[in-house]
Amino acid sequence: MGFLKSFLASLLAIFVTLFLLFLFVLILVVSTSRESEPFVRDGTVLEVKMGSTLMERPPTDPFAMLFGDPSREPVTLRGLESNLEKAASDDRIDGVWFRINNIAAPWSNLVALREKMVEFREQSGKFIYVSTDDIGFNEQGFFLATAADSIFSPPETFFEFDGFFIQAVFFRDMLDKLGVEAEIFRTGEYKSAVEPFFRRDFSSENEEQLQAIVDNVADTFLAAVSERTGMSRTELDAIMNESPILTSKAAYESGLIDLLVYPDEVEKRIENRVIENGSDELRTITYHRYNRVKKSTAGVKEPDTKNKIAVIYASGNIMPEFDSQSIFPGSEENITVRNFGKSLDDALEDENVKAIVLRITSPGGAGSTSDIIWHKIREASKEKPIIASLGSVAASGGYYIGMAADTVVASSQTITGSIGVFGVVMNMQELLNDKLGVYFDAVTSHEQALWISPDKPMSETARRTFQGFIDDFYEVFLERVAASRNMSIDEVHEVASGRVWTGNQAQQVGLVDVIGELSTALAIASEMAEIDEYTIETFPKPKSIIEMFTGSAQAQVRQIFQPHFKELEYLDPMIHILNNDPRAVIARIPFDHKIH
Repeated sequence: MGFLKSFLASLLAIFVTLFLLFLFVLILVVSTSRESEPFVRDGTVLEVKMGSTLMERPPTDPFAMLFGDPSREPVTLRGLESNLEKAASDDRIDGVWFRINNIAAPWSNLVALREKMVEFREQSGKFIYVSTDDIGFNEQGFFLATAADSIFSPPETFFEFDGFFIQAVFFRDMLDKLGVEAEIFRTGEYKSAVEPFFRRDFSSENEEQLQAIVDNVADTFLAAVSERTGMSRTELDAIMNESPILTSKAAYESGLIDLLVYPDEVEKRIENRVIENGSDELRTITYHRYNRVKKSTAGVKEPDTKNKIAVIYASGNIMPEFDSQSIFPGSEENITVRNFGKSLDDALEDENVKAIVLRITSPGGAGSTSDIIWHKIREASKEKPIIASLGSVAASGGYYIGMAADTVVASSQTITGSIGVFGVVMNMQELLNDKLGVYFDAVTSHEQALWISPDKPMSETARRTFQGFIDDFYEVFLERVAASRNMSIDEVHEVASGRVWTGNQAQQVGLVDVIGELSTALAIASEMAEIDEYTIETFPKPKSIIEMFTGSAQAQVRQIFQPHFKELEYLDPMIHILNNDPRAVIARIPFDHKIH
């Protein structure tokens, strides 16, 4: 038996060694086979195809980076900002051709990109043309198009100009039919995350805050359309309210787009434009190929300094790491103490990093996790300046962790605030006993040992105690905000109660310091660090080889089990927390923050 064990152990060691050697050679071959920096000829047009979504930055999965098709990588906000910066300075680039169709993206990302498009035209003097295809423009795509010199569309395609909405689904009657009662605990009438469990529609408080968010998007969109077309807000409102536009022909007749032409005719017009500029023919370079052009090659001066500002991306739900087998915690889509803490520690340990910008894009999550992360940020701020840059959403727990920063910057479109917490306990007595014939029994050492059980309602003592638990955490939340914002507890309470604010509103009521994008936060960080030039160091870093395979496998499992019913995407992480800890205090916004 001893010989057999030694033999098997040696065999396993040989197998593992050969596998790692094979893996190393494979990665080396794939890495070296990647295309080098492309050659760009004079008179070239940067061609950007956009559809589906606009992520802020590409995923950091090294498996995808090594083995994925570069041409299928998503177009990202950070990538476009870099490409437009290069194209503005690159004498070989005559202009940019955006080929846009339906986009479902956070409005903060759209606003940031549109500003960069306008900046590109004004500072470089080069053109931007925007066209669509047989899919057509929705309002998000058309919003970007308003920054262009010319907008083109095929004559028989879709064009959406009918307004915006936020829609939620409510489960009260379904739970009644199943025999399930949701016992609700919350702070503040605006903390409406629990409304789907006991209402059939929005409360007046929830409707008030959601209406403000929708109106903010509509104001931003129509201001851009008015600026480009010369039509007044009254005229645009009348179109949307009385006869919404759904075709490119109607959009052309209303003066929203410049010309109805087919894609090959758009290409011909762009060719004529570059020929007028002195080229002999149209040459294009794709977004993905231009990504590989170095800034120095394009004529962008890079800072000659060792000084760095770290940008830590904190994106997704704030989740505890219940166990290593979970399909949610620890993935790139979530913020945990471990993965966020590693990025923060790495930035602190780098002596060349002079300041840290936290790029927070999170609807919140577990209250206890948020508090630990807040503490880590607060301790780190004693060593280096920390600026919070709020992305498309930084609400509830996402806002909570931002309160540890020295300065808070939000986009005008950021969904933020939601200062409040809630808890949900499901009483399934009727479902289990009457409908399924399932009963529970238990022995306990003390009267309150089994204060939460799915087969019975909570006692009044348990309800009172749990509500006290919720209230205590809410008071802590208020204290964190008050200390950060230099406000009294009463002043914070006036703008809290779970209410969600737009970035503009949040600044007006004192919840954020500055309205701006990531670039604004970087400028503030450099000023606080007293450095004129710097490079940007991004966190988290790509995973190791071992993490690459385990992480990719985890992502595949998550993709299989992720609910496809869009209304369940909000409940998904919340239910996961409650399944593991039904006593959890949750700080999360009440709705899917996509505005359609």
